[in-house]
Amino acid sequence: MSHSDVFVIGAGPAGLTAAYLLTKSGVATTVIEADPTYVGGISRTASYKGFLFDIGGHRFFSKSKEVVDLWKEILPDDFIERPRLSRIYYNGSYFSYPLKAFEALNNLGYVESALCVLSYLHKQAFPTANPESFHGWVANQFGERLFSIFFKTYTEKVWGMSCDEISADWAAQRIKGLDLWSAMSNALRNSLPRPASAKKGGQQIKTLIESFQYPRKGPGMMWDAAAAHIKARGGKIHMGTRLESLRWNDRAGLWTIGVITPEGEWKAFTARHVISSAPIRELVASIRPQLACTAAADRLRYRDFLTVALIVDKPDLFPDNWIYIHEPSVKVGRIQNFRSWSPEMVPDEKLACLGLEYFCFEGDGLWNSSDAELIALAKKELAQIGLAAEADVKDGCVVRQKKAYPVYDESYKANVEAIRGELGERFPTLHLVGRNGMHKYNNQDHAMMTAMLTARNILAGETLYDVWNVNEDAEYHEAGAAGEREALQSLRLVPGRLAARRAG
Repeated sequence: MSHSDVFVIGAGPAGLTAAYLLTKSGVATTVIEADPTYVGGISRTASYKGFLFDIGGHRFFSKSKEVVDLWKEILPDDFIERPRLSRIYYNGSYFSYPLKAFEALNNLGYVESALCVLSYLHKQAFPTANPESFHGWVANQFGERLFSIFFKTYTEKVWGMSCDEISADWAAQRIKGLDLWSAMSNALRNSLPRPASAKKGGQQIKTLIESFQYPRKGPGMMWDAAAAHIKARGGKIHMGTRLESLRWNDRAGLWTIGVITPEGEWKAFTARHVISSAPIRELVASIRPQLACTAAADRLRYRDFLTVALIVDKPDLFPDNWIYIHEPSVKVGRIQNFRSWSPEMVPDEKLACLGLEYFCFEGDGLWNSSDAELIALAKKELAQIGLAAEADVKDGCVVRQKKAYPVYDESYKANVEAIRGELGERFPTLHLVGRNGMHKYNNQDHAMMTAMLTARNILAGETLYDVWNVNEDAEYHEAGAAGEREALQSLRLVPGRLAARRAG
């Protein structure tokens, strides 16, 4: 039976950040990762015949200097600066994102633009009273026509439910304080000529909107480097190894962790602390004896997606990092251009490599389709959009990503609070970190910060920081009564089904 001070479940950004910092401080640390090949979780870099794929797209920027400094410490010499460009594809036209007023006017046409304004004015005069759905809330703010063009299709593709079933709470949180006139004002400013560079104190101002840092060979470079550092310091990383059981021995103050090795054998580890970035549903199911909150964990849901990478016998087809596909006639939700992330992602300058992303649920029709069927679908839809002919596609592969997004339905908050309450009361040395580990829709930098604060707590021997205060605005607070209240209020609102509609 192998022993370490800290046992980490999952080698994604959160798990590896914790292990990196702990081994740096001389703490004996063991990591298990279910994937047999890749570390990094959703931030890994997948490969196929020399072509590299970023699963989901990861722009490296953060409001937290600590996170940026850690990125540079782990990977000091391999970042490049890349231009940021995204557009929306709708009805055969491309719209800059953020929108540009004159471009949008030309693309929509003067008649459609006028109808959008009339639709907005109608809703201002006759709004839906107390809208409960995402549809109702957005239509009140922008009118029915703009809702249908820029909100409906993409939102339903991502979350797999009708906008009439998605809670208005999500819209109020994600589009808070934005109205049509401010949006038009911003779009107009984006349409006006800008100086080549803005000066302040003699220095050029660069914004995250215009560019971002990126590892030369994709985000997996960061996590491969972190794993190498961990191993060099004596840390252990067991690939292809999945969690089977967790047992707490209160008398000894030790966890016994049962795992299944790549060979299918059962093996035991012991540790004083366990850090988990595994999905809460899977973590709770592994704890023996069974917990009262198991039923709450079973109710947590996840949204999955897959990437169909197509190698196209043409040079780069568009300059964007990705294009959002708002076109309802195709299933694809977003298309990445991997060379726009980094030239080193595509080894042949004469070819383009695109990643068509399809949002789905594990086990549904898309997920269960064969790779050949998915590649055929992607080729057909690429041609339908007009980016390339089916005959131009030379090759392709499929990458599936389970549990990419935690679903925030009407009961998720109560379920998470029930789980937090029982785990916190019974197991103070069990630490939840990361997106799936906390069932919290964190970005990569926020997932890392939850791990950084957890490592500090372990090294200090006491809870100095409440990691649940790490939120999408990168506001990190020390623990305390006020902080705990902020933590509960900061749970990010993501689409949830209306309870009344589901009950009916």
